[in-house]
Amino acid sequence: MSNLQIIEGDVLEQLPHIPSESVDLIIADPPYNLGKEYGNNYDLKEFDEYLRFSTLWLTEACRILKPTGTIYVFMGFRFISYLYDILDRELQMFFNSWICWHYTQGMGKTKGFSPRHDDILMFTKGKTFKFNLDNIRVPQKYYRERNNMRGANPGDVWQFSHVHYCNGNRRNHPTQKPEGLIERMIFASSDEEDLVLDLFAGSGTTLRVCQQLNRNCTGIELNPGYVKMIKERLNSEFTGFDSIDPRMERIPLDLNTKKVRQEYFENHKQWFLNQHAPLIDKFEESVQKLYGEEQTEIQEEFDFDNTTRK
Repeated sequence: MSNLQIIEGDVLEQLPHIPSESVDLIIADPPYNLGKEYGNNYDLKEFDEYLRFSTLWLTEACRILKPTGTIYVFMGFRFISYLYDILDRELQMFFNSWICWHYTQGMGKTKGFSPRHDDILMFTKGKTFKFNLDNIRVPQKYYRERNNMRGANPGDVWQFSHVHYCNGNRRNHPTQKPEGLIERMIFASSDEEDLVLDLFAGSGTTLRVCQQLNRNCTGIELNPGYVKMIKERLNSEFTGFDSIDPRMERIPLDLNTKKVRQEYFENHKQWFLNQHAPLIDKFEESVQKLYGEEQTEIQEEFDFDNTTRK
């Protein structure tokens, strides 16, 4: 069972208390300095002040990461290049990926193009680091027996919907991140019982995902109202993560034999929908539409085989 801890306080005051090289994975979604209101604080600093703030917490983050550790940093367009420079040139960490989180809804503009993405920097502390590719693969369009049946690398453009206000998992927080997006980071860059640190815990998404994936997690949060909200979220019933890469429901188009189909459909549920139980029925409906009545026979045969084994 995962060990979850919420620390209420300022990140710059709390980080010095964390031992050096003790954290496996850091996820940081700091305020973007856009003037958003976060209850007891206002996200608007002078330009140079914001860069000093960023340098201080990133320096501490580098110190507490294990030599094999990874950090993911969310950031808006105005400061993303400056954070890259701090991580790369000042802290001499190792750049791995510049991830584009693409979403379909966003702020509308009448002059210029409406933004439809956020940027996420992935840096590692050393050249040797954890990356569990099999845990984050996505289904391929075509099976092709020579390919990896387990799926493909998801790439550096990730499509996850925002957590809409009609979603039952939505919390009263202005920048709540989708659980499926955080799930991918945690699966990729940590193992079970590793320690994950969220420097700006916000609505508690990282803690919630770690709770379900058997990772230990510490979250630092300045706002006592959000701390209370996180505790309530962790105590609520889990019914499945609130978002998923749309490719996870993709069904290969060339499963040409009954045996291959039978094996693949059951593996698909385990590999790609394990934390997304509400989508399994939808997946099975899609299978029925694509492969027709024969799939019903396959499922009945599979169920019969499992019964006889028991």
